[in-house]
Amino acid sequence: MIRVALACGLALLCLATGARAAPEGTPAVFKPAQQEGYFFVGGGYETVQGKTIAVGQMFVQVHAPVRVTQPYPVVMVHGTAQTGVNFLGTPDGRPGWVDRFVEKGFAVYVVDQVGRGRSGDNPEVYGPYARLQASDLETIFTGQERYDLFPQARLHSQWPGGAGVRGNAAFDQFYFSQVPFIASALKSEELVGPALIALLEKIGPSVVLTHSQAGVFGWAVSDRRPDLVKAHVAVEPNGPTFYDIRFKGGAEWYERIGEARARPYGITRVPLRFEPPVTSPDDIGVVQAEAPTRPGQIRCWLQAEPARQLPNLARVPAVIVTAEASFRATMDDCTGAFLAQAGARPDRLALAEHGIRGNGHMMMLEQNNAAVADAIIGWITDNAR
Repeated sequence: MIRVALACGLALLCLATGARAAPEGTPAVFKPAQQEGYFFVGGGYETVQGKTIAVGQMFVQVHAPVRVTQPYPVVMVHGTAQTGVNFLGTPDGRPGWVDRFVEKGFAVYVVDQVGRGRSGDNPEVYGPYARLQASDLETIFTGQERYDLFPQARLHSQWPGGAGVRGNAAFDQFYFSQVPFIASALKSEELVGPALIALLEKIGPSVVLTHSQAGVFGWAVSDRRPDLVKAHVAVEPNGPTFYDIRFKGGAEWYERIGEARARPYGITRVPLRFEPPVTSPDDIGVVQAEAPTRPGQIRCWLQAEPARQLPNLARVPAVIVTAEASFRATMDDCTGAFLAQAGARPDRLALAEHGIRGNGHMMMLEQNNAAVADAIIGWITDNAR
């Protein structure tokens, strides 16, 4: 029986149906007829500096067709410095992934990470905040063909209006959407994971679609509650495994940043349920491959053999989605290899192998975003348990 994923009572969620107008001269996204609403999950009250405030809450925006035909809703989780706006439309005014998924019969839940955007910031509780400069995005997210810092950069061709740099109207709209984010990546994992589990407990078993930084949340939630995650779509998940790298171009085009493990558990900062169990990250031996798996790849950091297994992640169908011209195309092989070594064996959806070419990391905003969404939808309908 098809699960209608809006059982939480959309009538209470400020529903509206129909297209919306935008001021003349600004990008506009005209939505097909759909149900819309919002609510908050997680969180509670704490007394901070003598004031009682809410902490840990997460904003959730709901979109659904008038008749839901897909058995499981899709939860979309954005990455660093972003909000759920990434999935609602493109910076040049075209429909976004939410509309495409709704058109195909899915109920969709779009979140703003705890401590960000409409979930509310709270430096008194969450600690310092950071933000990205325009150049951080231009060099590897949207205008990488101008900078050539990694081997795939020159293949980028799908950003609206040409290279995604300042002065390109679509880039300017995109950069204006950036928000401050909690500086501690570990703190974000500790906050967002429980909020996502609270959301899944509210709406029922779902497909979790994560982008970039949010990949760590998807692995952790799948590990903790494999009963609630019917599939995990990891769109260019946070990586590479264990360490962070810096791109610098030239023959030696990357270098490791520091000696400390950025993701102590390989793909997360919070503990995962390994077998045999680990009591601390030091229990996990790490080795770097002698050579990359193929040209244009980094040398992967993997577990020393015998590798510990991740039995809960092995229960959840997963796919790693990689764009042709993204900086993540240099490292997603390593995430897949780490998971396969631990018995999880995710599928790989390399867009170029399906004729979807020229995309960068922000593929949900690019000119062919509908084709990318359709490829993901095809995998979900074939593989969600």
